[in-house]
Amino acid sequence: MRLVVATCQVDYAGRLTAHLPLATRVLMIKADGSVLVHSDGGSYKPLNWMSPPCTLREGVTEDGQVEWTVTNPKTDDTLRILLTEIFSDSSHVLGIDPGLQKDGVEKHLQELLAEHPATLSPGLTLVRREFPTAIGPVDLMCRDEAGASVAVEIKRRGDIDGVEQLTRYLELLNRDPLLTGNGAVRGIFAAQEIKPQARVLATDRGIACAVVDYDALRGLDDPSHRLF
Repeated sequence: MRLVVATCQVDYAGRLTAHLPLATRVLMIKADGSVLVHSDGGSYKPLNWMSPPCTLREGVTEDGQVEWTVTNPKTDDTLRILLTEIFSDSSHVLGIDPGLQKDGVEKHLQELLAEHPATLSPGLTLVRREFPTAIGPVDLMCRDEAGASVAVEIKRRGDIDGVEQLTRYLELLNRDPLLTGNGAVRGIFAAQEIKPQARVLATDRGIACAVVDYDALRGLDDPSHRLF
């Protein structure tokens, strides 16, 4: 990766046109050929960029200023970067990135709850993970002590959209006589945190809410660290 800090002017021409007047910015050239222009604000999103495949050609204008021309061979898009002053120009070999590994994401929560379904409701047993339906898989399909089917939707943070999703699953599952032989399929909305509005909506629709203690599930919740 090459990182250049410079005062520059950027002009983009293609499906639309865009202009960035002179200012100090960070220019990022990645190993895949992409070129990104960043400011010191605006979070992670670049001000402008050219996605690969693209070619960067470095040249000099008639008055001696450095100019980069970035073109895409598949389109007519062009990114012209005029550099009036360069403060830093460095290259770094980053190597192969292993990818983002999140702790406590829905997949891991699903795995843990599949191993310990009774933490959601006493007597609950697992029938299947990723139970298929015509509109997508239900995270966990379980059975309660009375033999009734229970659909579990798992989120890290439970909001109204998650309740709506589980509602759609329940409407579909309750049309299946193989699942309703011992009563209607009921739902459990499980999350590490459930928003108040989502809890109200779930309760109104007869869906149980379960707040998941992730550390306790992993066996990391040491009782000696508690005050009570």
